[in-house]
Amino acid sequence: MKFGKRLKHQMHGTLPGWRDKFLSYKDLKKLVKLISSAPMLLEQASEYGKTEAEFVYLLNNEIEKFNAFFMEQEEDFIIRNKELQQRIQRVTDKWGPNGRQPSMTIYEEEMGKTRKDIVDFHGEMVLLVNYSNINYTGLAKILKKYDKRTGGLLRLPFIQKILEQPFFTTDNISKLVKACESTIDAVFPVEEEERKREVKEAVTVAGEGIFRNTVAALLTMQEIRRAGSSTYSQYSLPPLNLDADSSDLTQLFQLSPPIPIV
Repeated sequence: MKFGKRLKHQMHGTLPGWRDKFLSYKDLKKLVKLISSAPMLLEQASEYGKTEAEFVYLLNNEIEKFNAFFMEQEEDFIIRNKELQQRIQRVTDKWGPNGRQPSMTIYEEEMGKTRKDIVDFHGEMVLLVNYSNINYTGLAKILKKYDKRTGGLLRLPFIQKILEQPFFTTDNISKLVKACESTIDAVFPVEEEERKREVKEAVTVAGEGIFRNTVAALLTMQEIRRAGSSTYSQYSLPPLNLDADSSDLTQLFQLSPPIPIV
């Protein structure tokens, strides 16, 4: 699948409010085509420079857009993680076995609702990691296309700039993902066979939902990081390893941290 189609697929498969936050790949691609054909189609050198400046301006705007959205989501996730932890504590303190008003029926009902919210929360965080991955990959792809078609040398300085951007740095989100997984394991233990069934159902389920979108996002991350794929180069993120026999959805995909560009 070509990157443009892959990006479009990801935009349709993510949360509705996120769809206009992805890379404007089509617009950038049009500018690259216009710049590369400039000697024949543009009458004046100033027009060439104007189009080139427009391309660089759009690139910088896209990076600012990614940063603003990513940091907003990251801040929201930090707050929601704290609220979920407090919610678990409140339910346990009130209706748990040693609570003020012990009630196994209410306790299990409330904890069931909380578990679902935590799983959805985990899924949204994985979608944000995917957002970072696919937008970085799109920028690397369009910069490669620019250098190849125009003879320019934008890719290396822009990649070096991108590596320092907030949207590229997923360390905090990865820590939240792991903390979320630890909470699920500690507070909501599930038998091995049930976990395998949940993963299988998540992969095959029809219809919409964060869980299904999370699986699709993880599969995309695995594909765009795969050595030998059309998107892979020295500027690519590290490969993502998938273990189909793992007992947990999140253990199927290991979110490796970004690698420095060499």
